[in-house]
Amino acid sequence: MKIYDISREISEEMVIYKNRKENSPKISATRKLEEGANESKIDMHLHTGTHVDAPCHILEKGAAIERMSLERFMGKTIVLDFTKTKNSITKTHLTASKIKINKNEIVLLKTKNKLEKEFDFNFAYLEKTGAEYLASKKIKAVGIDSLGIERNQPGHDTHKILLGKNIPIFEGLDLSKIKQGKYFFHGLPLKIKKGDGSPVRAVLIG
Repeated sequence: MKIYDISREISEEMVIYKNRKENSPKISATRKLEEGANESKIDMHLHTGTHVDAPCHILEKGAAIERMSLERFMGKTIVLDFTKTKNSITKTHLTASKIKINKNEIVLLKTKNKLEKEFDFNFAYLEKTGAEYLASKKIKAVGIDSLGIERNQPGHDTHKILLGKNIPIFEGLDLSKIKQGKYFFHGLPLKIKKGDGSPVRAVLIG
């Protein structure tokens, strides 16, 4: 058994979605060791770095993060390799996969996206038909290695399709060293009251 850390490091210099610097974490010391102990605080946007979206992120009557069953955030997982897909992942791409997608599995999408020093506005994403297909398979959760699962979709179709079925969306994963195949996933969110999302420490076991 091996544990793979697929989380991004949190720092004030980390890459932020669409370079929105106002969402960069602010980390500061509140107490020093000579005062008795090192203590710090962090001011962080819930959708920064490796995180998970709750239904209320997009849907008016969607569940908040603390209301979702923890079973949604862990379980049998398949990683699908779409590194050769230049733009969007569609239903056609998913149905052509050699690995079958089963009910109650977590599906992680490995793409051409890399951990860059600057945000890539042309990142690979999950297109509407791909989201509809995954929702129809009644998966437990979905994740991707970009900081967003959709790109320039005015109606947020991909989010609405998945979150409308209570399928949490993990974004900002680091799948660069992960091979296509079957694993066990852990990505528990913080228990934030009325949270529309949460940072996670995501790991794969395989």
